[in-house]
Formats: sequence, C-alpha cells, structure tokens
Amino acid sequence: MGRLGSWVARAGVGFVRACVVAAVCLLLPAVWAAAVALGVWWGAGNPWSWTAPFVLVGVGTLALPRPVCRIVRFLVARWTATVIPAGYRQAGPVTRMSTGFWWNGFSYERTRRDALMDQRWRVRWRDPANWRDLRFAGIAPFTAGLLACLPPAGVVVAACAVLGFGGPESAAGLAGALGAVVAVASAPYAWRPVVPVAVRFLRPSPTMALAERVEELKAQRADVTVAQAAEIRRIERDLHDGAQARLVALGLSLATAGKLMERDPDQARALMRDAQAGAAASLAELRDLIRGISPPVLSERGLVDAVRALALDVPLEVAVSAGAPLRLDPPIESAVYFGVAELLTNAVRHAGASGVRISLTRDGTGVAAAVVAEVEDDGRGGADVRAGGGLAGLRRRLAAFDGTLEVTSPSGGPTRVRMTVPCESL
Repeated sequence: MGRLGSWVARAGVGFVRACVVAAVCLLLPAVWAAAVALGVWWGAGNPWSWTAPFVLVGVGTLALPRPVCRIVRFLVARWTATVIPAGYRQAGPVTRMSTGFWWNGFSYERTRRDALMDQRWRVRWRDPANWRDLRFAGIAPFTAGLLACLPPAGVVVAACAVLGFGGPESAAGLAGALGAVVAVASAPYAWRPVVPVAVRFLRPSPTMALAERVEELKAQRADVTVAQAAEIRRIERDLHDGAQARLVALGLSLATAGKLMERDPDQARALMRDAQAGAAASLAELRDLIRGISPPVLSERGLVDAVRALALDVPLEVAVSAGAPLRLDPPIESAVYFGVAELLTNAVRHAGASGVRISLTRDGTGVAAAVVAEVEDDGRGGADVRAGGGLAGLRRRLAAFDGTLEVTSPSGGPTRVRMTVPCESL
C-alpha cells in the first residue's frame, strides 16, 4: 500500500503539473488558432476576417512570449529548484542635466516621466532577450507542450469512452483503457521535459551573460568609488571637527602656558592640566576613528572575537554563536564585520528590538566555501531592501565580493538577515 500510495500521489502531482505546463506552453498557439477560427467564423465576405486575425496574431506574438517565459522560469524554480537567470536588460539611472533636460541613456527629454517612458520602451524592444523568449515560445509547444498533453489527452479519451462517444462499444472500451493507461503511466514524467528545454533555450547566451557581468562589475566599481569617497569625506570631517580642533587648542594652551610660566605659574599649571586633558580626549577620538576604519581587534583576533566585542557595546541582549574560528581575507572580514555592525544599528534604531542573535558559520569547503553571517532580531519587522536604503547599500558592498544578502522580515517580526560571502581561504 505504501508504494501504491506513493505512486498515486506522484501521478496526481504529475498530472496537475502536466496540465499547467501544457496550458502555459500552448498559450501562444492557442491565440494563433483562435485568430484563424475567428477569421473562418466571420467568413470571406467580411473585411475584418482578414485584418483582425493578423492583428490578433501580431499582438499575441509580441506580448505573450515574455510572460510565458517568466511563468516557465517560476515553475521550474518552484518544482526543481533550478534557477534560470532572466538575463533581461536593466534600465539605467535617469539623470537631470544642468540644462534642465533629463538624460535616460538614449535621449534627452523635458520631464522625468517622458525620460522614463522613452527609456522603458527602448530597453524593452532593443533587448536581445526578446528573440530568445520568442524562440522558446515557438519551440516549447512542439516539445515540452506536446509531451505535457499526454496525461490530459489520455483522461479525455478515457472519459469519452466512458460516456459512449467512442463508436462501437468494444473499440471505445479499448480506447478508454489505453487512454487511462497512458494518462496514469505518463503523469509523473510528462511535465519533466520542460526543465531541459527551458534551461537550453531560456538561459542567457555566453555573450549576454558576459555583457551582464561586465555591467554588474561596472556598477560595483562605481559603488565602491562612491563609498570610498564618502568614507574619505567622513574621515576628513571627523579629523577636522574633532582631533584637529583639539590639537589646535592644545597648541594654543601650551604656547600660553609657556608665556605665563614665569609671571603666573599657577595659571600656567592650570593650562597645562587642560592641555593634558585635551591631549587625552584627542587620543580617544583618534582611537575611535581608527576603530571605525579598521578595528584593531578584527585584525588581531579575527572576525568572531571582533563581533563579540562589538556586541558588548550594543544596548541590547546580543547572543553570538560561531563554530570553528574564522580567519578570512582582511577585505572579507571587514565587509562582514561592518555588515553586522550596520544590522545591529538598524535593530537598535529602527526595529525596536530587545534581543539579537548573531550566527557566524562557514558553508562548504575548498572553492565552494563561503562565510555565512545571520543576524536575527525580535523587533517589529517590516524591513525591506529599498533603493537608496541602507540594506541596498549593504547588498551592493557584498556584491563586490560576489556575496548575497537575503532579508526575511514579515510585519510584526522577527527580522532575519543572511549574508553569504564566498571565500576560498576558509
């Protein structure tokens, strides 16, 4: 009974999936058939019997391939965990020029709305992926679509035999039996050809993948340049407003104390004490600045101890768990450390959390090794990766190391952020 129940379950699931694949793959041919049927139904005497079918075929051929391919990618990823990259061109930023016009990468427009609309249409219709989608929409019906039709076609034949629509009783019974056998036997497998067909014809070509990678690296380089410039400005501002001002005051105090040393020793000693306090404060500010650039504990004791030291300064209950000690390349350690620091800051300022759990582990070995950092808080939730937000910036910084950022934050919490950064040095 166990094997029989398992087979029945597989057949049922396969039948449903086959019906879905057949419906999706045959959507475009169905539109073509509907256009032809409409022209035949109107008759040759109706002037629309020639125009309307051509219009319907053209609109369907241009509008349906991309939605069909997106549905196929979703189904393949949902059923087999095989992710097929879309490979569509992404629109670049729209920038307002000093002349007041908006530049969208193709042309100048008077308003931002016009620039975005022009950019959207140009990117859509100049995308080579359109031809790839159209090719798949034309191939899928005659490959994966036909095979997926076997289970529902067998059920239809069996149902017609049961209802007496199959001619002589003996022939109808034989056809019904064969239809039932075909439906049950092919149901677990009829939907599976859509996977290799989709992988073969929907994934981006090597040229497109290379071009996409080049664009991604260009964006990462621009992000790194902007981040470095912002960091340099921050360091300059902190030095100018903090340590530099204190050192200038220290120099003035020492100069004044030197002049008062013979005339008013007591006031000179008071100025020396103030100068000593100012020197100590300047030293503390310089240490804080250095800690913000590269924490000494990170370079001396590694990522785990640095995160534990960071957790001690957070006004929350923070639990840090880690496996074996992690010693990574310094740039990766720094990226993960400051990512954890930013997530802790978000938990304190925005999430209203009372506790945070941090997990540092490694996943895989050799070339496939990666460091995984998970930060989970019990706050209000609702965090998302918005353009221009802190999480989007963190994702871009991790992308420079081919890292990923996954955010799970339902309304009401908890918020769980997972950072994964490949690292061969584990």
